[in-house]
Amino acid sequence: MNRKTLVLPAVIGLLAPVLAACGGTDSGSGSGDAIVVGTTDAFTASKDAPAPLDPAYAYDVGTWNILRQTVQTLMIQPRGEGAPVPEAAQSCGFTDSGNERYACTLRKDLKFANGDRVTAEDVKYSIDRALALKAESGVFALLSTIDTVETQGDSEVIFHLKTADATFPFKLSTPVAGIVDPDIYGKDKLRDGFEVDGSGPYTLKAEVDNDKLVSAVFTKNPNYQGSLKVNNDKAELRTFADADEMGTALDKGDIDLMTRTMSPEQIQKLSADSDDKVDLVDMSGLEIRYLAFNTNAPTVKSKAVRQAMAQVINRGELVSKVYGSQAEPLYSLVPASITGHSNAFFNKYGDPDVDKAKSVMEKAGITTPVKLTLHYTTDHYGSATKKEFELLKKQLDDSGLFEVGIEGAPWATFRPAEQKGEYDVYGMGWFPDFPDADNYLAPFLDKDNFLGSPYANPTIRTSLIPDSRRVADRLSASGSLTEIQDIVANDVPVLPLWQGKQYVAANDAVTGTAYVLNSSSTLQLWELGRGVSG
Repeated sequence: MNRKTLVLPAVIGLLAPVLAACGGTDSGSGSGDAIVVGTTDAFTASKDAPAPLDPAYAYDVGTWNILRQTVQTLMIQPRGEGAPVPEAAQSCGFTDSGNERYACTLRKDLKFANGDRVTAEDVKYSIDRALALKAESGVFALLSTIDTVETQGDSEVIFHLKTADATFPFKLSTPVAGIVDPDIYGKDKLRDGFEVDGSGPYTLKAEVDNDKLVSAVFTKNPNYQGSLKVNNDKAELRTFADADEMGTALDKGDIDLMTRTMSPEQIQKLSADSDDKVDLVDMSGLEIRYLAFNTNAPTVKSKAVRQAMAQVINRGELVSKVYGSQAEPLYSLVPASITGHSNAFFNKYGDPDVDKAKSVMEKAGITTPVKLTLHYTTDHYGSATKKEFELLKKQLDDSGLFEVGIEGAPWATFRPAEQKGEYDVYGMGWFPDFPDADNYLAPFLDKDNFLGSPYANPTIRTSLIPDSRRVADRLSASGSLTEIQDIVANDVPVLPLWQGKQYVAANDAVTGTAYVLNSSSTLQLWELGRGVSG
């Protein structure tokens, strides 16, 4: 390649070739050397989270990206955009007009990496296990519309749903629906540590130091049967303390590619650099960032305080000063490129206005300045997060309505504390489980939500979310989806800030970089190979 920066259009999936069937039988690159991918994601087994890689627990983009290489699901999201396609399944589909009965037939000769046969009972066991364990991460809620799972013979699985759910095929493509071996994964307990066994395209060997995953080596699974073409024999995911350390490793040739999370400064430098030995791939992304509130906490229990924050925060300034062209302001939980999006927060609050915010607080009898602390994670969303929160503090302090402190903590500490309700206001990111508006709303607003938020709106939970899921044509669901977004803008249980692009920087001898991440930030290591530098 002789182009420095590759910009991938959002419609790339429409141009992509159809995935090859039964890719496990194809040969890899023929090279014994692993393709090494760098990441700043931190993987820690702790007292609060001893089983980070159990599919019934894992619920962040980093751990999911390990599981997607190793644990197979019935369905899978295609390399570009579009509806999910069969993976461990030979075929899947709704068998009724009401989207309440979903049936799948497994591929023939499906095996776990250890050679054990994969059966319909294994699928049922895996789903039932995730629902029964009800892990604190909240990932089981993705399967909440399942009533019962039925098997017919060794290859037929039938899902009976409590309510209509047109998004169910997408949910079966997520790692919580991953198929696990009952002989390895206990029914009543999560699997501690960093071992993973499945029927996916790779097996995993984990290098662990002091309860932290340092390196994950993926070796092509000879027993794999699925829809993916695996283009290499071995790949390694290596963790780094920060983006600068990862960038140095790429410069030295210690790694072949770096993904999340690169710093804005690195991206700007690579974009401007004329050296064609490293290619920067710029692709559309569906990542969002937002502030979340513990709506029971005294400091932000009043809706007026949260509304005033929504009225004061200047997203445009935040994006331009911290992320530049790598992000854009977001005025809803649902990104602008997703069907059903509305600019609900802009429609309600317009441009930042301190006088309007002051009026809201005065009418509610709020004494100012309101003292509060913004919490953020120091190692999960990239090095720019601290700068982002320093600017948020300045905007709120300069209004005269707030007196703000900021505190950072590593993800291994931050996430359990947030789940326990120890933070009043905290910054989070979201990489979608699947590209549908439902997945930007239900995980935050439904029962057993991802945040463990005490906020509960009965209209959203009992009417609007179920109504939106009944509609297979997602454009036709826009009425319910827009109403949800309007309620969120009024009540402000969360405050959307921005949505971002995603980038990959790679040695130009590495092929497949255009597809190594899909729009949901799914890492697709099987796409990578080695070519000839040019």
